[in-house]
Amino acid sequence: MERRKVKIDSSACIGCAACVGTYPDDFTLNDAGLADIVTGEADAESVDVCPVGAISVEE
Repeated sequence: MERRKVKIDSSACIGCAACVGTYPDDFTLNDAGLADIVTGEADAESVDVCPVGAISVEE
């Protein structure tokens, strides 16, 4: 499991919580019901769980 710095495009997030369900230590839902990053880093494969592509790896 490779940890990478990730970011979330809040304008693309639909609040489905797929990231939270798959990576609960790395993602949470904020008060608006959208994804937030808990630690700033996540498994690099976490980008694949978002159905709308709102999670990306920062280069």
